[in-house]
Amino acid sequence: MQKQTISTKPIRSLEDALDRCQILGMRVSRQRRFILELLWQANEHLAAREIYDRLNQQGKEIGHTSVYQNLEALSSQGIIECIERCDGRLYGNISDSHSHINCVDTNQILDVHVELPEDLIRKIEEETGVRITDYSINFFGYRNPPEG
Repeated sequence: MQKQTISTKPIRSLEDALDRCQILGMRVSRQRRFILELLWQANEHLAAREIYDRLNQQGKEIGHTSVYQNLEALSSQGIIECIERCDGRLYGNISDSHSHINCVDTNQILDVHVELPEDLIRKIEEETGVRITDYSINFFGYRNPPEG
């Protein structure tokens, strides 16, 4: 008996996200579609409250509870990204492995794909005794560096 595997293809578009929902047997409700469309249009990390506010400003009436429940379902299934910060969770549209640039002065988080040299990964594995299967790097910096 052959085991069925769920696609681990990276989600890089709204269509990929909708396809993954269907593959996982998740109903693509009107509210879920609104949230996914907003995250792909915004192309930035947003708090649940920002998502709620933006959708309602667009005339897409959706309740607070529905936003939170859908964000939880989508992030727990790996369809969207959830970043835990001290001031709350932020949600983004890229769910595959990537790194972040944290812009200190604008408080934005930018997605960036970084590939470390293979010899550096091997060196870290040798030093730690841990086989690295994935990684994410957090960079911090300023868009407008402080004077001085």
